[in-house]
Amino acid sequence: MSIKNQNAVNRRQFLRRTAAVAAVAAVPLYVNGKVLGKDGAVPPSELILLGGLGINARGGHDLSVFMSNPDVRFVSICDIRKDRREAVKNQANKKYGNNDCTMFRDMFEFYEANPQMDAVLIATGDRWHTMATIVAAKAGKDVYCEKPLSLTIQESRAVEKAVNRYGRIFQAGTQRRNIGNFQLAAKLAHDGKLGKLTEVHANTLSPGVTHDWLPAEPEPAKDDVDWELWLGPCPWRPFNRTYVSGGWRGHYDFHGGGILEWGTHTVDLCQWANQSDETVPVEYWATFNEKGDKTSTVEARYANGVKLVCRNNGWLGLGTCSARYVGEEGWVETGDSGRMEVSSDTLRKELKFFGMPGTSPDNHIREFLDCVKTRKKPASNAEVAANAHIASHCAKIVWDLNPAKLSDSAKSFSLKFDPVKEEFIGDNEETRTANRLKSRAMRDPWRC
Repeated sequence: MSIKNQNAVNRRQFLRRTAAVAAVAAVPLYVNGKVLGKDGAVPPSELILLGGLGINARGGHDLSVFMSNPDVRFVSICDIRKDRREAVKNQANKKYGNNDCTMFRDMFEFYEANPQMDAVLIATGDRWHTMATIVAAKAGKDVYCEKPLSLTIQESRAVEKAVNRYGRIFQAGTQRRNIGNFQLAAKLAHDGKLGKLTEVHANTLSPGVTHDWLPAEPEPAKDDVDWELWLGPCPWRPFNRTYVSGGWRGHYDFHGGGILEWGTHTVDLCQWANQSDETVPVEYWATFNEKGDKTSTVEARYANGVKLVCRNNGWLGLGTCSARYVGEEGWVETGDSGRMEVSSDTLRKELKFFGMPGTSPDNHIREFLDCVKTRKKPASNAEVAANAHIASHCAKIVWDLNPAKLSDSAKSFSLKFDPVKEEFIGDNEETRTANRLKSRAMRDPWRC
């Protein structure tokens, strides 16, 4: 065909298309009411597009709550396990009646393929929480991260710095800050109903962990379980399916022990009751029984003189993750059952019934979603969470460094901590060791 004929065809095509556009313009334009938010539908502009990393067990419950909110659309899952990727994809597709949820094994590919995503739910094992949050913040995503968010003091602060640097909304999964009975207990302390506060007690578990490795097993296919990605920043260890199935808890390489495990909930509550969200205790010591054996209890002192007690026994049976606040004129104790006990009839008149258990993330997730829209800091923001974690890490370190049994030649000691410099104070071997334990080496190429 000649150039002349080509131009004629192009002109004819142009004229036909122009006529078609004019004809469409002459027809009244109708917009589906759902786009405008009619009949209870959420307009696309108000939808929060959510992705997830490492979702299983607790994370699966979180995801169900997220998807129960009409302004959330779950769009993509990233997991090193094929069975978990497929399970979450099926959960999302069943919810929305389509096959749109995408799957990824590598989180960098996950973010590259989902530039429109607003936020992520991080529910991996503990070893990944810090790095996954930092990568998400750098990718421009808001983060809801299950606890604990770190394995060290240094990681705790690295999370806060990354969230602030990239201007993201962060909510740690310490949902009791949005549960009625825990809110009321803190209010009694804040309003002076207990008198001057003297002690705050956190329900924690045994701090001990093992440094042993599980025996090596043949590695599965990479697409089934990517062992290198499962380990992430942790030291290399031989594959064992028990780790991948949730049996990583109690192993030092992947877990921070029982004070961190529950203290990120209950030490956090004590920080809140003492109005110490911007700081941590300044001195820590382990306790011993009458036989001279070390117990699982660690005590600490805030700069204002209030004592923090991390203990796993002596509670009133009000549910897991209990907390007790003691003042000069009374005390209150509460736990996940929603029930509360107080020291006097006067305080009992302040009590109310709360039906939501302390394990429910419903209110906490809703607050996060609202903050994604308003850009206000949520209750368990990065600074609040970092300080609660740092206090828990300090308690674990002093427990580790105390002898297992007292003797004439081995006396217990305390560690003093500077909350501003974030270092232990003193010129002795225990203090130097404590400062070395503020961080852990990360496997290449990970840094935080």
